[in-house]
Amino acid sequence: MPLSHPRRSALSEQVIAALRAQITSGEWPVGSRIPTEPELVEQLGVARNTVREAVRALAHNGLLDIRQGSGTYVVATSELAGVMHRRFADADPRHIAELRATLESGAAGLAAERRTDKDLKQLDTLLLRREEAWESGDAEAFVTADATFHLAVVAASHNDAMIAVYADLGEVLRDWLRADVGAQLTPETYMDHTGLVDAIRAGDAARAAAEAASYPVLCRPGRLSPPAGG
Repeated sequence: MPLSHPRRSALSEQVIAALRAQITSGEWPVGSRIPTEPELVEQLGVARNTVREAVRALAHNGLLDIRQGSGTYVVATSELAGVMHRRFADADPRHIAELRATLESGAAGLAAERRTDKDLKQLDTLLLRREEAWESGDAEAFVTADATFHLAVVAASHNDAMIAVYADLGEVLRDWLRADVGAQLTPETYMDHTGLVDAIRAGDAARAAAEAASYPVLCRPGRLSPPAGG
C-alpha cells in the first residue's frame, strides 16, 4: 500500500522506517539483494529521489551495501550490527575467533544452568541441521547452519544483553567462519558440537563453557596459527 504523503522530511523517515522493517523482520535477510529502485518506487508510491535518499541513509548506517552494477544488499539487521560489521571488517581473524570463544563460553555456561526443554529441543534440531549441511558439501549452507546453532546456544543463556550483543556481531562472526571454512568443506575443518549440547543438557556449566571455548582457530594457508591449547 502506498505511503501517505506528509512533508518531505517526514516522508523520508517513513520510507527509511519501512525499509528497515523489511530488514529487521527477516523479509530481506542478510546477504539478500533488495528490490530495485523502480520496484521500491512502485511498492511505496513515492518519488525516486525519496527512495534513493532512504537507501543511502540505511547504507550510511551500515544496514545496506550499495554495489554498483550489482544492486543493493542487506549486510546487517540493525544499526549497531552495521557498526560492528564496519568496525571489525579488517580485524585480525584470530582476535575475532577469541572474541567468539569468550562470548560463547560464558553463554554456554549460563545455558547449562538455565536451558529449558524447548531450548534443548531447538539445539538438537539445529545440531542435526548443521550436520546435514556439512554432509551436503555446501559451504555457505554450513556457515548458515553453524551460525544459527551457535546463536541458539547463546539464546539458551536467557541473558538478553548477551543475546543482543552476539546477534549484533552475527555477520562479523559469519565472515570469520566463512573465511575459516573456505569455499570447500574439508575433514580438517569439521568440529563436532555434540559434546557442547550434552554438557548443556546435563546442566554441567563448567564443561559446557570449556566445550564452547575449545573450538580452535582453523589454520589455513596464510592465517595465524591458533594459540597454544586453542
